[in-house]
Amino acid sequence: MRASRFFISTLKEAPSEAEIISHKLMLRAGLIRRLAAGVYTWMPLGLRVVRKVEEIIRQEMNRAGAIELSMPLVQPAELWQESGRWKAYGPELLRFKDRHDRDFVIQPTSEEVVTDIARSEIRSYRQLPLHFYQIQSKFRDERRPRFGIMRGREFLMKDGYSFHASYEDLEREYRNMYDTYCRIFTRLGLQFRAVAADTGSIGGTGSHEFHVLADSGEDAIAFCPDSEYAANVELAEAITPKESRRMGTAAMSKVPTPGKKTCEEVTALLGLPLERSVKAIALIHEDEASGKKTFNLLLLRGDHSLNEVKASKLPDLAPFRFATDPEIREHLGCEAGYIGPVGADNRVRIIADRTVASMSDFVCGANDAGFHLTGVNWVRDLPEPALVADIRNVVKGDLSPDGKGTLELCRGIEVGHIFQLRTKYAEALKCTFLDETGKQRTTEMGCYGIGVTRIVGAAIEQGHDERGIIFPQAIAPFGVAIVPIGIKKSEVVRAAAEQLYKELTDAGVDVLLDDRDERPGVLFADIELLGIPHRVVIGERGLKEGKVEYQARLDKAAQFVPVADCAKFLLERVR
Repeated sequence: MRASRFFISTLKEAPSEAEIISHKLMLRAGLIRRLAAGVYTWMPLGLRVVRKVEEIIRQEMNRAGAIELSMPLVQPAELWQESGRWKAYGPELLRFKDRHDRDFVIQPTSEEVVTDIARSEIRSYRQLPLHFYQIQSKFRDERRPRFGIMRGREFLMKDGYSFHASYEDLEREYRNMYDTYCRIFTRLGLQFRAVAADTGSIGGTGSHEFHVLADSGEDAIAFCPDSEYAANVELAEAITPKESRRMGTAAMSKVPTPGKKTCEEVTALLGLPLERSVKAIALIHEDEASGKKTFNLLLLRGDHSLNEVKASKLPDLAPFRFATDPEIREHLGCEAGYIGPVGADNRVRIIADRTVASMSDFVCGANDAGFHLTGVNWVRDLPEPALVADIRNVVKGDLSPDGKGTLELCRGIEVGHIFQLRTKYAEALKCTFLDETGKQRTTEMGCYGIGVTRIVGAAIEQGHDERGIIFPQAIAPFGVAIVPIGIKKSEVVRAAAEQLYKELTDAGVDVLLDDRDERPGVLFADIELLGIPHRVVIGERGLKEGKVEYQARLDKAAQFVPVADCAKFLLERVR
């Protein structure tokens, strides 16, 4: 591609709206332009990157045996009502009415539509398994779209759905997709990690997320350096401490702590380690059928934090909300900041984290404003908790659940997710088939998604420096940039640039011949900003010596390459 016939629109400074590095660099490099909140136009350079990501995904999905189709962006509300997600999905589902006053949605995902296809087309076990996928735009009406394409409202996604006659076959395809996704992200040139994850609103029994590792990632990942264990912090298990609860040695004492409400403030005042304190979190569970409310007091060690996903899975707790100040005063007779489990009546259900259940001589609120209790012990000072459960986020140094070391934490950007949906949607939409005996059975399903456009942002978050983007070779908008100095003035330079351009394009290399009439500094800055992996500078001085200047995007200095060997030299590096 000749730059003079292409569209390159770079900016020296990022617009004030840009928040994170990928957003800033994508706007500066002219990959995207904002149309509305969370809605972006993919400009020619950005679209080249997206198409390369798509092609790798498509090749690997086809290799894995999946079949591509394209489902409608607009979907009838009846399917969503049939599955139960019309109400359950929430305000992120963009709903509208057509001219006949019929309800429709703009798809955020396509479980309903693909299940409708399957129930219409699949009759016998002989037609199974089947795996359909598409690469198509989605829309989720985010309350607060931010971070450019990373948390946008419209995005491009690969979503796949598999149908099976048995759970065993679903497990086989799930492993197939796990391996396929690993190949995809490896070919994309990204540093990634697959982690066990919560199924969330999609549902099902098992899932894995695929994260591009980046310090700016929204998700925390727990992993064991000494094993293959890895899980999203939402799911990572905090195992029961190896040491059993010690016998308490201190007498319980009520001590004044005026104005000190947090565990950090209280232990600092008392000169105790934060690990000796227990925080209490009040939650209300309201039964949807009867409307009956239950007051729950969750206990965590002072230096630990509540994992709301884990808490939501506890019996008789989901759905829950945080208790209001009047509700706290009604049940504990005290304001928040001084509440604790000692003396709580039978209206309060005490749920202790595993770590708290093993503690002795700990500090907690006294249910009296301005006071805390020290030397508190189970059995002697308060009954054993009604429930002991894992309700906290893991921290660095926790024992790995697989027993092979301790956990480390890192940040990641979720770019892929695979689910074992089982029969959630098939049962709701009555998707069945006849088995070998002629008996009607419900189809098992799997679901597999990749955020295509999100990958572009994640790649930039992972690869950048002060000069701009550092794209992996596989998805860079161009593999090689040829920068001829003074191409409008020197016939020798023009001829050498044209010859190299022809040799590389004939060999199937994506080449940008930057023949714009700009100063060398402008040309170099743009090439570095765009993240093109290889740059060749052709000038009269070098040509007199039979050489051109080569520099890879990550090289600290350039090197000289004989003109005659340049094409071969580059082909060895781009393939």
